[in-house]
Amino acid sequence: MLNDVMKVIKERRSVRNFEDKPIPEEVLKSVLEAIQWAPSWANTQCWEVVIIKDPDAKARVQEAVPKANPGNKAIVDAPVVLALCARPGTAGYFKGEAATKFGDWFMFDLGLAAQNLCLAAHAAGLGTVILGLFDHDKAAAAVNAPEGYELVTLIPVGYPAKVPSAPKRRDIVEFCREDTF
Repeated sequence: MLNDVMKVIKERRSVRNFEDKPIPEEVLKSVLEAIQWAPSWANTQCWEVVIIKDPDAKARVQEAVPKANPGNKAIVDAPVVLALCARPGTAGYFKGEAATKFGDWFMFDLGLAAQNLCLAAHAAGLGTVILGLFDHDKAAAAVNAPEGYELVTLIPVGYPAKVPSAPKRRDIVEFCREDTF
C-alpha cells in the first residue's frame, strides 16, 4: 500500500498541456472527494471550489493570468479549471483570535487540499498544475467569489498531452536534521 502511495507521489508532475478530451463526471467527483477528505485546522474545511468548464468563463479567468506564466494556455486548454478559494479568519483561529504565531492557516489548509486533489487526479490518469502567479483579485471577480473569500490557486485539470520529466530532487540527508537544526 505504501508503495502505491509513493508511486503516485513520485510520478505526479505539473502538466500544462492537455488533450481535448472531457473528464467524466464520476472521475471529477472522485478527484473532488480528495479535497473533502483533506485535513484542515480543527476540521474547519475553509475551502470552497469553483469548477470552471465553460469556455467563456475560462477565458475570463485566463485574463488574470500573465501571458509569461507557463500555465496561461492551460487555463483555456484544460477541460476543467478548479479555483480553490478560502474563507480567511477561520483556519488557525480559536474564539476569533489567531491561535499561532503565523495567524491565519488557510494557505496551509488549501495546500493540503490542493496536494490531495493533484495526487488523486494523477491516480485517475489526469494531469494538473497548481498556479499561483496571477492577479488573484481579478480571477476572484471572474468567478464571482463573494466578499470574505480569497481565490488562492487555479488548478487546470485534464488528460495530459505531454508529461514532463521529473526535476532533480535534493537528497534526504540534505534537508533532514536529527534532534536539532
